[in-house]
Amino acid sequence: MGFLDFARNGSQYLAAQMLAYYLHNLDPIIFRIYDNVGPRWYGLAYVLAFISSYLVFLWLARRGYADLPPQRVGDFITGCALFGVIIGGRLGYVFFYKPEMLREPLSILRVWEGGMSSHGGMFGLLAFTFYYAHRHKISWTNLGDNLVVTAPIGLFFGRCANFINGELYGRITNVAWAMQFPKELLERNDEAKQALDACARIDLSLTTPDVIVGAVRSNPQVATQLRSILSPRHPSQIYEAFFEGIILFAILWFVRTRARQPNGVLTGLFFICYAIFRIVIENFREPDAELIGPFTRGQFFSFFLIAIGVAFIVVAKRRPNFPKKFPDTVCYVELRSK
Repeated sequence: MGFLDFARNGSQYLAAQMLAYYLHNLDPIIFRIYDNVGPRWYGLAYVLAFISSYLVFLWLARRGYADLPPQRVGDFITGCALFGVIIGGRLGYVFFYKPEMLREPLSILRVWEGGMSSHGGMFGLLAFTFYYAHRHKISWTNLGDNLVVTAPIGLFFGRCANFINGELYGRITNVAWAMQFPKELLERNDEAKQALDACARIDLSLTTPDVIVGAVRSNPQVATQLRSILSPRHPSQIYEAFFEGIILFAILWFVRTRARQPNGVLTGLFFICYAIFRIVIENFREPDAELIGPFTRGQFFSFFLIAIGVAFIVVAKRRPNFPKKFPDTVCYVELRSK
């Protein structure tokens, strides 16, 4: 019987280990120059997004999809990055999610710590492209149609950075692929207190949730304690990277290169598809701000994006104008509305 008990207990232990949820322990810093000083994955994500957007937009411009001359693509993407994405995204985050940051204005400048709003970035890009088009006498909707093709690439890298940072995690679940995110301790006081009590027995220097989150990557005992405290959650950042990034890019790329549509249609399609994906996936994501009625902030603002997207398509269909030159080698599919 002793042998049978040992075998039974051993099999239960192995099953528990196999079913254990992944505990997030990725380092947000790529390599450390000193202490917490060093290049971060979050910053690299923005660099890769801007480079990819430049290359894709340049490809479209050289093949006649964009009215913008290829030699101006670099200046345009640089302006979009600075005035549209960074400033618009940061201000959107402050006003939509963290208005208390206005009490400490210098905190707004610390973009390397994270905290960007995709909705704010989109409105920032709308404003900048309108200004740029007016100044250089280029079709605003043509600029927008080609820019939105590149946008999902940035969204993909941004969501990957969110995952590496362990932020914007999902809601509690028991699905097999659920994960545990230590940064939950920064938001939930009960779990933070449990973690502080448990980790104090391991190391007296573990006195704050921030320190415990950092210790997960180097102290296996801390990781073991947190496994019994943290809740398993949806890796919603990965869901968003897939749908808002890969799938949305595939849709827009197909329409841009295989369907002859008037200027403005792709911009509208981007807003509508992004908003639908965001509304659905927000059901798996832990709200990071107070709800607006029954909806999260992301869902609420996405309803406005759908309205804006529909308006773009309606205007584009009623007053159709097309890029100055389409490539002659492509066989286009006419998408007609009935």
